Amino acid sequence: MTDTPEYHPLKTRPKDARQHVTAGPYSPVLEVDARHLVVLSGQVAVDLDGQVIGTTIEEQTHATLANCATQLASAGCSLADVFKVNIYLINLDEWTRCNAVYEQIMPAPLPVRTAIQAVLLPGFLVEIEMWAVKAKN
Repeated sequence: MTDTPEYHPLKTRPKDARQHVTAGPYSPVLEVDARHLVVLSGQVAVDLDGQVIGTTIEEQTHATLANCATQLASAGCSLADVFKVNIYLINLDEWTRCNAVYEQIMPAPLPVRTAIQAVLLPGFLVEIEMWAVKAKN
């Protein structure tokens, strides 16, 4: 999904926010109403039986984002409510492939984001943690 101006009542990209043309799928800055935060621990591509899902970065990114969406839903949120994402990759050479999956799944306005290379538990290629803002009922 591209970072088109879309409305979210608790997170907005300032109209004057700018970023370089080579920037990936993320917002450089978001204004967040932080009265009700939901924070996810790092999620990986693992099923409820503890089995690793997928062997490629694309498969694991998709499964990891699905796990993130499941955890967010348990707190009454969705990927649309996410304002901050940290991505940990074992190999930054796979960044473009991870980004392609991420961009297809994450809705606008895209969260601010950090990505780094890291040592992960055996079998995992990517780990993702998220911060979301939840509307009070």
